[in-house]
Amino acid sequence: MDLKQTTKLGQATEYPEHYDAALLTPIPRSPNREKLAISGELPFVGEDLWNAYELSWLNTKGKPVVAIGVFRIPADSANIVESKSFKLYLNSFNQTVFADQEEVRSVMEVDLSRAVEGTVKVEILAPGRWEDEKSDWEQSTCLDDLDVTCTDYTPDINLLVLAGHDEGETDERSETVSETLCSHLLKSNCPVTGQPDWATVYIRYKGKAIDHQGLLQYIVSMRGHQDFHEHCVESIYMALMERCQPEKLAVYARYTRRGGLDINPLRSNYPETAANFKLARQ
Repeated sequence: MDLKQTTKLGQATEYPEHYDAALLTPIPRSPNREKLAISGELPFVGEDLWNAYELSWLNTKGKPVVAIGVFRIPADSANIVESKSFKLYLNSFNQTVFADQEEVRSVMEVDLSRAVEGTVKVEILAPGRWEDEKSDWEQSTCLDDLDVTCTDYTPDINLLVLAGHDEGETDERSETVSETLCSHLLKSNCPVTGQPDWATVYIRYKGKAIDHQGLLQYIVSMRGHQDFHEHCVESIYMALMERCQPEKLAVYARYTRRGGLDINPLRSNYPETAANFKLARQ
């Protein structure tokens, strides 16, 4: 698929102000997953959690309403939504009259579910009423202060090793651990425009201890990678499973916002929650 031809990314675009569901541009997940040798039943569950901070419409008296939209797109949907098209779609509500908030929510659920070919859940929040969800994701060990040398800026899964590998420790001797690690150094690039995407990534696992320095170097090696947020998280997940083979694994990235939207993909091989907490950069 030629994304420059099939999406509005990188193109001069008019911003419509009247509702138009046709603005949504779905992009199939399958081509990127095929590159990761994913076919048939998915090796993970999860969702893509979007927050929209510039949502508005008109009430029946023509008075503007502003709100925050929260969208949960299941990882097993056939498509993602291209982010600029999502922005244009949201803008199309600006000068459109809706009876109430519930009508807006319902319309969005129908439109987005049809676009991604999956069941999308939509929540609309009043401005100024945001309450962070209680989350243990933030109770993590940050890797960023490790004194590592970084020379690779394209993904290198060989950087991912088990702890003790330098000392010749065998898998049988490696201790089984449960830990949640994080790094604020994740950066990738839009595959169409080349614009940088920034995120904090969380890695929660149970299994043989993963070498922290190698993991941080691997995260840094994503710096020159070009892909959508969702596929970057799936790449990290699959690389960790291939190289470290944890019993349980969850990868959750909280990306900074662009165009009033932030995207936060979660992938795991067990039930895990994409808690909607806020980080300083979001």
